[in-house]
Amino acid sequence: MKKWTKIIIGTLIALFLVCGGWLYLRSQVYQASRSAEVASQSAVETQSGLNFLIKHEKGPAVIFYPGALVSPASYSIWARQVAAAGYSVHIVRFPLDLAVFAPNRASQVQLKSSPDYVIGGHSLGGVMASRYARQHAQNLKGVFFLASYLDQKGRLDQTSLPVLSVTASRDGVLNQKSYRHAKQFLPAKTEFTQIKGGNHAGFGSYGRQKGDHTATISNQTQQKQIAQSLIHWLRQFN
Repeated sequence: MKKWTKIIIGTLIALFLVCGGWLYLRSQVYQASRSAEVASQSAVETQSGLNFLIKHEKGPAVIFYPGALVSPASYSIWARQVAAAGYSVHIVRFPLDLAVFAPNRASQVQLKSSPDYVIGGHSLGGVMASRYARQHAQNLKGVFFLASYLDQKGRLDQTSLPVLSVTASRDGVLNQKSYRHAKQFLPAKTEFTQIKGGNHAGFGSYGRQKGDHTATISNQTQQKQIAQSLIHWLRQFN
């Protein structure tokens, strides 16, 4: 076999594997529910993600990193409620819906009136958000986690930042051992709250997630409680 023939065949095989991997990942993405899609229609869609903007902000903007393989629109229900309370919310979009591929994507978010912001995320998105927070302290006012935790690369225990950690009692996906271990990396000013009857997928609105437990409250109820927890926490920055 000639050299160029081998190169061509090798290239075709590589392209096949890359395309196959891309198609597989796309097929695994959790898509937003109908109600979340409707809620997302009130957002301004940009290349960086979905932006729920308001004219007069009460406090810092909210930058949010979705969970792994979850479409940004899935978080539109609680995001719209937080925006209605006076806080612009920016749900970041990532390549293949995986924050690990662009952990600094928050830097592309165009904040409207003030450079102040809080950042957080759901599941793996929270891990990546905390890493971003550690490296971009300027104008950062706080960090929040939805069914998530931080690792050593995103540790915040040497800061005085306010942190909010929201979990759910029926979460079957969150690694509880890792969650408990990660508490050592949190600052003293960390607020913990748990949604009774909620589950992991209920932090968004995208249907059932593999390995999760069945929630004993409705998704609508969990969305409302998420929004209420975030709004209550955000008021300290007004």
